[in-house]
Amino acid sequence: MVGKWHLGFFKAEYLPTRRGFDTYFGLLSGHSDYFTHVTGNYQEKVMAGYDLMENERPANISKYHGTYSTHIFGSKVKDIINEHDTEKPVFIYISFQAVHAPLQVPEKYTEQYGHIKDTNRRKYAGMVSCMDEAIGGIVEAMKKRGMWENTLLIFTTDNGGNPNVGGSNLPLKGTKSTLWEGGIRAVGFVHGSLIGNKNGGYISNELMHVTDWFPTLLNLAGGNLKGNEQIDGYDQWKTIKYGIQSPRKEILHNIDPLYNNTFYTRRSSLRMGAWKIIIGQLGPGTKRRSSDVDNICLFNIESDPFEQTDLCEQFPDIVQNMRQRLEYYDRGSVACQLPGVDLRANPIYHDGFWQPWR
Repeated sequence: MVGKWHLGFFKAEYLPTRRGFDTYFGLLSGHSDYFTHVTGNYQEKVMAGYDLMENERPANISKYHGTYSTHIFGSKVKDIINEHDTEKPVFIYISFQAVHAPLQVPEKYTEQYGHIKDTNRRKYAGMVSCMDEAIGGIVEAMKKRGMWENTLLIFTTDNGGNPNVGGSNLPLKGTKSTLWEGGIRAVGFVHGSLIGNKNGGYISNELMHVTDWFPTLLNLAGGNLKGNEQIDGYDQWKTIKYGIQSPRKEILHNIDPLYNNTFYTRRSSLRMGAWKIIIGQLGPGTKRRSSDVDNICLFNIESDPFEQTDLCEQFPDIVQNMRQRLEYYDRGSVACQLPGVDLRANPIYHDGFWQPWR
């Protein structure tokens, strides 16, 4: 693995190398300076330190200080490819820091976007171009090693963009951190000879969730789910390869207890087929006949992907069914814990780096 981890690291057992990866290079937190590789606790503003790890030890920061992270991560992936025994299979997960705040990129990547007047948007475009270049370099490295023809490339995002830092989800409604389609719908593509390209590619609007990648890739690689039969994911390979209907019929978008401690007022959302229910998050531009059901919206995403017309009053049975399904998920969920700031994590106690502290 190369790049952004952001899945916890307070104990060593949560590091990437303890969670299935043979090697790791990248940042453990959610964001940092692209050049200095310093991450600060921006909420508390009391802790800051370098955030760059190589396997389970701090990286040699003098070697990387001042070098743009997209370049570093792209180079690291190429090193893995160039050193790999091509007779053996390989799985590489590259999670670029881009495109994410802070908006930083070498100036040469923004020069072509002088026509974009908004500074944030111009930098954002430059960051995308730099990432695109890095991915192209990775593909070329695979081609030189004779690995490309038997490689499946998956490119995907994790959430919608943040307009405050250059992103745009138009014409979809909503932004990152919301449950509107603009916040949760992830775009991407899958490419490789395993799929074939007889018709020049196609667009799929079938339901797929991030948890589906595990069984899909595991089965494709010849593995099995022994010991993991109760997972949430579905094998989506036939859907990807042939464009057939997805085995997934619903997606739980979220049940967020941070918004309220009563179920029907806390923010939550569920997709079932074409239908999507949102509880606790009304927004501008939603058309409704009255305010009788102030806290619930129902949309037909297939006919109304921009979530303009609330149908909850026209289809009360669907609303009731989806509410019951959300209750089912809520009963089976683990209560979240929100611990306070642990000052033992301060990088000043750990050679100036963010790393496990307990």
